[in-house]
Amino acid sequence: MLDPDRFFDPIPKQKEIALALYSSVQNLPILSPHSHVDPAIFSGSHPGFGNAAEVLVQPDHYILRLLYSQGIPYEQILDRDNPRKVWRLFADNFYIFRGTPSGIWFTSVLETVFNVEEKLNGQSAERIYDQIKTCFSSEAFTPQAMMKKLNISVIATTDAATDSLEHHQAIHRNYPELRIIPTFRPDALINIQKPDWQTQIRNLSAISKIDVINFKTFIQALEKQRSFFKSLGATASDISPASIRTGWLTPTEVEAVFQRAIHGKSSSEDAINFSAHMLCELARMSVEDGMVLQIHPFVYRNHNPNVMTQFGADKGFDIPLRVEFTQNLHALLESFGNNPALTLILFTLDESAYSRELAPLAGSYPAVKIGPPWWFHDSWNGMHRYFDQVMETAGIYNTVGFNDDTRVFLSIPARHDIWRRASANWLAGLVIRGIIDHRDAEIMAIDLAIGLAKRVYHL
Repeated sequence: MLDPDRFFDPIPKQKEIALALYSSVQNLPILSPHSHVDPAIFSGSHPGFGNAAEVLVQPDHYILRLLYSQGIPYEQILDRDNPRKVWRLFADNFYIFRGTPSGIWFTSVLETVFNVEEKLNGQSAERIYDQIKTCFSSEAFTPQAMMKKLNISVIATTDAATDSLEHHQAIHRNYPELRIIPTFRPDALINIQKPDWQTQIRNLSAISKIDVINFKTFIQALEKQRSFFKSLGATASDISPASIRTGWLTPTEVEAVFQRAIHGKSSSEDAINFSAHMLCELARMSVEDGMVLQIHPFVYRNHNPNVMTQFGADKGFDIPLRVEFTQNLHALLESFGNNPALTLILFTLDESAYSRELAPLAGSYPAVKIGPPWWFHDSWNGMHRYFDQVMETAGIYNTVGFNDDTRVFLSIPARHDIWRRASANWLAGLVIRGIIDHRDAEIMAIDLAIGLAKRVYHL
């Protein structure tokens, strides 16, 4: 099903160079420094892979949203009691993914992971479902074994700041050869106007064993949790604020805001000011403990209230918003942007920000790095646009390579493969234009595949 020369530009000389570069990085180990894979599947207490619908279809918000856009109800897509029926429904509608990243990833998983040799459609659905079922029943298909088979050397999961990390602790005990590490995500503790914020503060008190009664104890509890995460291998923190505005409050001001929040009396202005202050605090913590700070802002979460109410979050209705980085980040960068002890990785879904703001910022401040094309843009075309908009100003060494940002463990190699092909194709274009020589391209291909992520994320 898959053309071995897929994606490469048809210009003969460029394609020849691209294929050579790709072959040099194709089989390098995969680093997944930013994923949403559930660590429970690796812990030994989890039954492992379930069925094709549960593992490949239902966790993938890209798939859910496109099916729903065609009028297919979530009740049918998310049915946990009839996985074979869900799979048939998906197969009947797989044609709608033609030409999309989801279609490319899914086809790659079927062929390279399960050795499926026919297209997925209504006629082949049952045969392919049973083929995957047979694979999942094999000892060679445990999640632990698949880490090695898929050549994945490390996965960083995304974990709430109040998580007990019990699954990560079990992995350390039961499978010390696996490198599954947590990532510290404090979003639920930063947005003081969330209805459950006081509950989150109680959870923080319980997990940290620090009675969080004021802003000072709040910071102490966060720092203790970061240390706990680091003890289990964490190298990064991650936050997705509604706003990226940064700015310091005075000690008196931030304490007053915190007390109003504790008593359920905070205002919208309080929430904005608290978030701005906490982004600066998180940068300060990163300088002190060495954890990378990732920020991916300006997403309208759960845009469809009906879907959110009935089916919960992460069902395909997180929609991008316009972005402004330069002014919003000024306070944080004034404090820490010149400090090489900070690594600040900025993501965006507003591609106009790449050349206008992110590339100039990363090409100037020692602390700033540009995250890879992400979410709606981790596609062949999105990667092509990224290279065009970012690299001339920032260079590759102010970027961080690739991360897959996926909940679907078995799709990780497919996503990285597209990045490696896109990188090789872009580098080949530079070679044939005389911008770099072939040896430079070989080194850059390795860095884009693995070297940048290894260095920036301390892996």
